[in-house]
Amino acid sequence: MIRTLIVDGERQSRETLRGFLADEKDVEIVGELEDGCQAVSAIEEDKPDLVFLDVPVSHLDAVRMLEHLGPLHIPAVVFVTANEQLVLHAFDVRAVDYLLKPFRRERLRRALGRVRDQIALQRSSDLAGLLAAFLEEKGAQKDRHLKHLMVKEGGRLFLLRTPDIDWVEASGNYVRLHVGAASHLLRLAMKALEERLDPEAFRRINRSAIVNIERIKELRPLLHGDFMVVLRDDRQLTMRAAYRDKLDDWR
Repeated sequence: MIRTLIVDGERQSRETLRGFLADEKDVEIVGELEDGCQAVSAIEEDKPDLVFLDVPVSHLDAVRMLEHLGPLHIPAVVFVTANEQLVLHAFDVRAVDYLLKPFRRERLRRALGRVRDQIALQRSSDLAGLLAAFLEEKGAQKDRHLKHLMVKEGGRLFLLRTPDIDWVEASGNYVRLHVGAASHLLRLAMKALEERLDPEAFRRINRSAIVNIERIKELRPLLHGDFMVVLRDDRQLTMRAAYRDKLDDWR
């Protein structure tokens, strides 16, 4: 979704924009403002992806306003104005496009097309940065333990800190990472993950489970040399006798 803020002192203009944008399925209006002086704080608080901006020069200089945000916080900007001279300011702040009042729906859609292209490019760049960092860590020397894992949720990628993992469960060609009430599926062999996790923090307790030692609350003896491993959330896992030789290292 393209989170959108409308900043325009004219009620009719805001209503027109709102009506046109209602037909755009990937646009979500997160706020409307009459006063451009409030725009900086609104952008910093709501972090919109796109701002439709009509700020009369007599009220607030649009260029200075956007420069105040800094390069990391400037959203995509489309100027909406009846003042042709103000259109020149759009290029000073690298605005994506401008709409000269009165404008038609078709003109707005062309502007949105340019916005979508810019946002897609920016998001791809951000994702590339995350992937580069992940691949750099993954390709580091073998004795370096993983500090993060990349997990996918709803088409998005997130970096998960390995100390936050409670336990790991084998699931076919995948592993399921249990983190509190959430779980994340990762395409990776159990043995490969075990070799990259810090052995001082994680231990294999059976063929299908690795636990974070910090999450263990209790060990209960069972029959045939097995143990019941009770985690801090009271989840119970079985430690097989074949893995008992690792118990001494935990003490």
